[in-house]
Amino acid sequence: MTSENAAPSRPARKPRWSRRNPFPAQVIENNLLTAPESEKEVRHLILDISGAGFDYQPGDAVSVLPANDPSLVGAIIERLGVPPETEITDRKGSQTLENALTHGFEITSVSQYLLDHLATALGNRTAADLLAAERPVLDAWARGRDVLDLLNLEPDWAPTPEALLGELRPLVARTYSISSAPAVHGDTLHLTPATVRHRATAEWGEGRDRGGAASTFLADRVAPGDAVGIYLTPNKSFRLPEPDTDIIMIGPGTGIAPFRGFLHQRALDGGSGRNWLFHGARHRDQDFLYREEISDLHADGVLNRLDVAFSREQEEKVYVQHLMDGHREDIYHWLRDGAVLYVCGDAEAMAQSVDEALAQIIADYEDLDAEAARARLDELRSAGRYLRDVY
Repeated sequence: MTSENAAPSRPARKPRWSRRNPFPAQVIENNLLTAPESEKEVRHLILDISGAGFDYQPGDAVSVLPANDPSLVGAIIERLGVPPETEITDRKGSQTLENALTHGFEITSVSQYLLDHLATALGNRTAADLLAAERPVLDAWARGRDVLDLLNLEPDWAPTPEALLGELRPLVARTYSISSAPAVHGDTLHLTPATVRHRATAEWGEGRDRGGAASTFLADRVAPGDAVGIYLTPNKSFRLPEPDTDIIMIGPGTGIAPFRGFLHQRALDGGSGRNWLFHGARHRDQDFLYREEISDLHADGVLNRLDVAFSREQEEKVYVQHLMDGHREDIYHWLRDGAVLYVCGDAEAMAQSVDEALAQIIADYEDLDAEAARARLDELRSAGRYLRDVY
């Protein structure tokens, strides 16, 4: 019998998933989206998040904790000339060298600290020249190279494991846009990661391939039934407006990921807002992501307008900004009438080109100079009607 004066029970607190305490999401599906012959490799992952208590919305992101490639870990340990079981002790405790390199440190990219150590402490001429060069020179050299490449700049140097780890950055989570809508996809969370691979070249002097830590982890070392450590990374500045508001989505390549979630949510909401997608792929039959699904949404009227740039199917490359130029008047009218415009994808080339195209459209249709057009674009951004998720 319960006492009338008993204190009411408190609702259970939701777990606080984080980098230190990730949720172990089980992989349900891990499928290749692009054709085997495509130069791009993009996958579709479905993760089981039942029990996580995640409260995400379309437009949010998720952070994935990767594990480094065992073959690279083994090669570095062999290079150091010590057993994999070598104990590494620091303020956090003790672990094997193999575990530390697998889960604790960045080894798939060039460590600036290690490069500096090579130049200053060891007098390595290659490292010194790279550090003295302009940043683009260093970036070009570093692209695709990893910690083993740095160690091999000084073949006779044999640092202790502790000395090497002291020059490396901690392994960090990689963040991916969520490509699902919780109201539609239930207790699952979908991802659309592109796999970063750098094939062996004569310039590197070794017959081994390199790859991104998280993307190759998801592509090569994670299968249905495996668990992936994740935690939410909300993006409150990249959310859907009311269902009756028009939206324009610009997302070439994997930039389509959040817009897939947007479209599924808009289909469920059934509002009067129109939906317009600009997408980009190299080839229609090789890397048009979610082609059948997007085409069905278009045929069903959920996606009112669909424009796809296939950049490699003609002599002159065509990108999303070129398609925008062909629909200048309609884009301006949609924006004038209250549409929200979203951009997702590459921050440098694509997003900058789209930004310039939008400013030019505004300048032309409002008879403004470049500075005034840019100010109008800033007004749209401040009003939450020009939103970007770029990386």
